[in-house]
Amino acid sequence: MARKGLIQREKKRQKLEQKYHLIRRSSKKEISKVPSLSEKWKIHGKLQSSPRNSAPTRLHRRCFSTGRPRANYRDFRLSGHILREMVHACLLPGATRSSW
Repeated sequence: MARKGLIQREKKRQKLEQKYHLIRRSSKKEISKVPSLSEKWKIHGKLQSSPRNSAPTRLHRRCFSTGRPRANYRDFRLSGHILREMVHACLLPGATRSSW
């Protein structure tokens, strides 16, 4: 199980990203439309003045049940070993165990 503080930090980043999403997207469109370099620098400065944690690249997918940050399956939002346990317990419909 992941530490509670790390999970809360990730939730805080998600809220910030949602809050600044439209601002970041609009300023990036402005940069592509403006021809002069000095104007681009001004817009880029405005873009950089937003908080670091509002950038979508700082988000990290975590397991829904344990909060584990690695080996996550996007479709299920679960980490690999939790997914395997659930498949073996027949808790995921349509998922089959592989054996060879």
